[in-house]
Amino acid sequence: MARFRYSSSVLNFAIVYALIAALAVSYGFFVVVVDAVATDRDFSILDLNWNLFHQDYSPPAPPPPPPHPPSVSCVDDLGGVGSLDTTCQIVNDLNLTGDVYIQGKGNFYILPGVRFHCATPGCSLTVNVSGNFSLGNSSSIVCGGFELSANNASFINGSVVNTTALAGDPPAQTSGTPQGIDGAGGGHGGRGACCLVDKSKLPEDVWGGDAYSWSSLQKPCSYGSRGGSTSKEVDYGGYGGGRVKLTVTSYLEVDGNIFADGGDGGKKGGGGSGGSIYIKAFKMTGSGRISACGGNGYAGGGGGRVSVDVFSRHDEPGIFVHGGGSYGCPENAGGAGTLYDAVPRSLIISNHNKSTDSETLLLDFPNQPLWTNVYVENSARATVPLLWSRVQVQGQISLLRNGVLSFGLPHYASSEFELLAEELLMSDSEIKVYGALRMSVKMFLMWNSKMLIDGGGDVTVATSLLEASNLVVLKESSVIHSNANLGVHGQGLLNLSGPGDLIEAQRLVLSLFYSIHLGPGSVLRGPLENATSDSVTPKLFCESQDCPIELLHPPEDCNVNSSLSFTLQICRVEDITVEGLVKGSVVHFHRSRTILVQSSGTISASGMGCTGGFGRGNVTSNGIGSGGGHGGNGGPGCDEDSCIEGGLSYGNAQLPCELGSGSGNTSSTGYTAGGGIIVMGSLEHPLSTLSIEGSVKADGESFEGTSREGKYAVIDGSSGGPGGGSGGTILMFLHTIFLGDSATLSSIGGYGSPYGGGGGGGGRIHFHWSDIPIGDVYQPIASVQGSIHAGGGLGRGKGGAGENGTVTGKACPKGLYGIFCEECPVGTYKNVSGSDSKLCRSCPTEALPSRAIYTPVRGGVAETPCPYKCISDRYHMPHCYTALEELIYTFGGPWLFGLLLIALLILLALVLSVARMKFVGVDELPGPAPTQHGSQIDHSFPFLESLNEVLETNRVEESQSHVHRMYFMGPNTFSDPWHLPHTPPEEIKEIVYEVAFNTFVDEINAIAAYQWWEGAVYSILSVFVYPLAWSWQQWRRRLKLQRMREFVRSEYDHACLKSCRSRALYEGIKVAATSDLMLAYVDFFLGGDEKRSDLPPRLQNRFPMSLPFGGDGSFMAPFSLQSDNVVTSLMSQSVPPTTWYRLVAGLNAQLRLVRRGRLRVTFRPVLRWLESYANPALRSHGIRVDLAWFQATACGYSHYGLLVYAIEEESNWASIGSVDGAIQTGQQPCVKSFFQENLSSHMREETQLSQARGNTESYARRTKVYGGILDTNYLQMLEEKRDMFYLLSFILHNTKPVGHQDLVGLVISMLLLGDFSLVLLTFLQLYSFSLVDVFLVLFILPFGILLPFPAGINALFSHGPRRSAGLARIYALWNLTSLVNVVVAFLCGYIHYRTQSSSKKHPSFPPWGSISMDESEWWIFPAGLVLCKLFQSQLIIWHVANLEIQDRSLYSNDFELFWQS
Repeated sequence: MARFRYSSSVLNFAIVYALIAALAVSYGFFVVVVDAVATDRDFSILDLNWNLFHQDYSPPAPPPPPPHPPSVSCVDDLGGVGSLDTTCQIVNDLNLTGDVYIQGKGNFYILPGVRFHCATPGCSLTVNVSGNFSLGNSSSIVCGGFELSANNASFINGSVVNTTALAGDPPAQTSGTPQGIDGAGGGHGGRGACCLVDKSKLPEDVWGGDAYSWSSLQKPCSYGSRGGSTSKEVDYGGYGGGRVKLTVTSYLEVDGNIFADGGDGGKKGGGGSGGSIYIKAFKMTGSGRISACGGNGYAGGGGGRVSVDVFSRHDEPGIFVHGGGSYGCPENAGGAGTLYDAVPRSLIISNHNKSTDSETLLLDFPNQPLWTNVYVENSARATVPLLWSRVQVQGQISLLRNGVLSFGLPHYASSEFELLAEELLMSDSEIKVYGALRMSVKMFLMWNSKMLIDGGGDVTVATSLLEASNLVVLKESSVIHSNANLGVHGQGLLNLSGPGDLIEAQRLVLSLFYSIHLGPGSVLRGPLENATSDSVTPKLFCESQDCPIELLHPPEDCNVNSSLSFTLQICRVEDITVEGLVKGSVVHFHRSRTILVQSSGTISASGMGCTGGFGRGNVTSNGIGSGGGHGGNGGPGCDEDSCIEGGLSYGNAQLPCELGSGSGNTSSTGYTAGGGIIVMGSLEHPLSTLSIEGSVKADGESFEGTSREGKYAVIDGSSGGPGGGSGGTILMFLHTIFLGDSATLSSIGGYGSPYGGGGGGGGRIHFHWSDIPIGDVYQPIASVQGSIHAGGGLGRGKGGAGENGTVTGKACPKGLYGIFCEECPVGTYKNVSGSDSKLCRSCPTEALPSRAIYTPVRGGVAETPCPYKCISDRYHMPHCYTALEELIYTFGGPWLFGLLLIALLILLALVLSVARMKFVGVDELPGPAPTQHGSQIDHSFPFLESLNEVLETNRVEESQSHVHRMYFMGPNTFSDPWHLPHTPPEEIKEIVYEVAFNTFVDEINAIAAYQWWEGAVYSILSVFVYPLAWSWQQWRRRLKLQRMREFVRSEYDHACLKSCRSRALYEGIKVAATSDLMLAYVDFFLGGDEKRSDLPPRLQNRFPMSLPFGGDGSFMAPFSLQSDNVVTSLMSQSVPPTTWYRLVAGLNAQLRLVRRGRLRVTFRPVLRWLESYANPALRSHGIRVDLAWFQATACGYSHYGLLVYAIEEESNWASIGSVDGAIQTGQQPCVKSFFQENLSSHMREETQLSQARGNTESYARRTKVYGGILDTNYLQMLEEKRDMFYLLSFILHNTKPVGHQDLVGLVISMLLLGDFSLVLLTFLQLYSFSLVDVFLVLFILPFGILLPFPAGINALFSHGPRRSAGLARIYALWNLTSLVNVVVAFLCGYIHYRTQSSSKKHPSFPPWGSISMDESEWWIFPAGLVLCKLFQSQLIIWHVANLEIQDRSLYSNDFELFWQS
């Protein structure tokens, strides 16, 4: 009969008890007895004495063996060859009938093919030799027990040592052979299988032969046991396996087979259990087979025991100790045996993937030395049956490939077990604990495995503690389950990797880890979702309004304490990451640093609160319930006739710690539960950071209306239904919180039943902030983008909705408000503690400047006045004035500042004028003094009268040898430079060689030409700084003139001249130009050796003679007639020099009023002056001058000048209006048409002139002409080009002198200082707008707005009228071009003004100031600059006129006065 299947009568119990007690007294081994019960039922194991379970479960050690009999001889007894003291060879088969002892000092060899048999069960063969042992190929040893002691041993390939089913008697007092006729397997290392089915017991409660010889596991020496039979008449059970002991001093080779398997029992008998194999050697090789497996049978036998003590193993022979197969129950093979590897001290229990319910017993583990590793694998089942047992190894415990390790007895979970190891590794395996487990490892890894702990409902031993100091990892749906209290401790990482990974218990505590990570789909749960009656149920304080003290002040030790209200606590864990589910009734996070709930994560206490509770709902007579109350009242439950009020609200909104209440009705209509409690942190140890992307919920339960685990009943419309549960509590003690976009924080009420159930009231959510930073150290403590809900649940049917719950925060300090203690809005302050937004009061606006806005302050504003800042950095605190306004209001406002500025400018101008007079000297500015008639002209004004300062033309002697003056064509610009025509004039053909002359023209034209880059520089400067462009042009002109003069004077060999003396002295050709550098000419002189009486020609022979004007009629280069000593000397042949000087001075005074672009108008006064003043005076000398034009270049540039010719004295003069402007018949009146014959020819002095008078006898010598006389009629047809500077000529042009030079200088000084002051003030104003505006105005024409001041100072303080006038013209250019910068400043101000808000307040200024300096007055300074610059322009041209025309009689209207001056 199978083990422990006895009747339950009292008599049998007494008999068994007496027998067991007697055996215990005699041998001291462990016993198990049956438990007597009063009723007829089967029973299982019960311990009678706790101390018995601390002893060995195997029989006592056998007495020492008797001494060995005398050794047999090699030849006589064994029929071998040789001697046992040398070498004994067994050459023939040998069948023995009894035990044999072989001993010798030599070698013992069994040759190949020899059979050495003793096939009697229990027959023993002992070989003890000092040499070598060899079992040849295909040879065999068959016996019940084989013991070998040799120096070296070889089991050749094909050899076999077989003790299968030849076991002797097993040790006495063992139960390895099963009783009864169940056909169970024999037991040894593992229990034998039993195919008997007993539905009242677990499969592992039924087995065949029991295990034994645990104490000799390291050196096994026991026979296997025989299997049971299915017949009383015939014993069909297979015999147990024998025993093999190999002791080899040096080298062991195992290429053959060593068997100690149990015998097969067939289909009518149980298989025998495996025997024992013990191998000890220094070195072992080979790939043979070592087997002590159980035999097959109706029920398989258990595996035997194998121990290998080999220091060096080079190959791995196959070692098998699995149980035998069961024909009667194929899924239940015999239990696995044991394999002990002595060198690493490892125990291996492997059933070779044979499924079984039969276990391998693990009894007392050795303490000294500890085993290193224990492996339970390949469907093996190991159990630790002894109560209060310790399983301790030095290395790892591995459960692999469906291995099972059990602790305790299934129905008697009343003991505690200890498991101590470095590592516990589980893969596709299972650990079962009946009782409590105290586990301490460094690393705990689970892969698709389970740890199931059955506390049995005994609160005294119901707490299990799992400690893994370094790492706990659950992967691939691994589960740790306890129906009692469970603590999981560690110092490293706890990782539930993914879906299906689960740790759950009725009360679960996770503590001391550095980090906990819950992967997606993993679960932490406490209490169990579907707990049985045996489970240890946590106590919930549902009927009390008193807050459990441990929720606010939890204990520091983090121990599992059944008296506390926690159902799931995570304690002393630094960082917690939740991507799965954390669920419990009272969830508490204590002494954690950070909690991160990812988008897939949930922390939930929904529906885990009270079914009743202080705010429970009420039920009508027909079963309709109202909702539970908590943070808000529950919704009323209503039917057709009446309503019933919902549960009342309760608890403290400022520090809530209560469970939500349920429907309060546990009748057949079902019930709902309120939400649980989630507490994060504590008063003493708040969380550092809580980050939520997923959800944290403590919602009340909604009624679903369907049966679920017996909780809901199936109802119809007439039987009513409960109301919804109220929301629970979420209490957070923390420093900072982050709620992401998808985050949900809720404690809402549940829905009532659809037949009128009321909705549950909302719960309570409270943020208890810790150490809120204030002032400068404030940091935002909350970032909330997600949702927070504490609303009441909806009533369904006619039921009402529950009231909303509360969402509160700790009272905020000064300056902060709201649930999350945010800074009061900008413009408000809060000087009291509290969280209400109404406490943030508006700041008084009286002290807020118009250009200021309230500024946020870290930590909020706690007191008035509220801080503010100016709207831009351009404004300065405290009044937010611009730099300009600060300056103005420092001196009393706009009017007073303006008066002070004007007074200061006048004072500075006076000082500047005095300094100028001291520096320049009044003697340089003589007043107009008329000269005596006929005296020499005052040469203080040479640039207006004769320009006689031109070098190399200052000797009168030169005029006596002067032959001809040849003018350069072109205005000497970069686009149209000076150039001479190649054909020599008629006047010099007699004194030059034409070919050499052409060479000379080429060379000098090349020198006069400009490089491209010079013109490019001029173009660039013209765009950005035109005054510098003018200076650049004049500088390059001077360099060209200097280079040409140096060329003619020193470099050119004068080879074109025929005069040898001129070539030798380099004096026949000289180059000069007007002072404006726009008109140049070449003078040709005789060398003195020509011997020509007609050279040089007299003046009358030179007529008509052209005298072109210098300049171009612009402000910078007015027209002027040059009359140097050569011209003066020539004219003195007919006109007195004083007359000619006066005429030139008067003409130049008129010419400077001519404006380019308005020649038709401004040349008229010149024509009138020539007819009124010049020609009447010259008539007595037989000379007349007319205004003419001369075509000089192919590009159309015309030179203007005088045409001088002789007349007969008796000729009557026609007025200027009667002068015929036609040069020759057929010429067009248009200037451009005068030179159709030769556009590239040079200017000619021969000009045909026809006088418009009746007497045709008087006419000038007719020659070919390339010009024309300008008269009134011709001026009407004159075409002139107007460029971009034409309009500026209305502002900047030459005028007549006005006198009062000192006053003009004083006013210019005032305006110059005023201009500079306005520029600075404009910059200050623009800086208040934008720094970009400052740079734009400053650099649109680079520094153009600043340079007029230094240019004006330079002009005022220059020596000499001529230099001063030139610098004044430059000053005028700078002044005019700076208007571009002023216009840009105007535009910047306008744009800034238009972009300002029309509703902006303006600063309040003194009431007497009608002009304020606000943005609306942006135009004042630019407009003032424009006016100032216009006035300066007018005063500058007066100043220049005063400098250049100091004799105002030149503009006299009295003919006599003009010529007398």
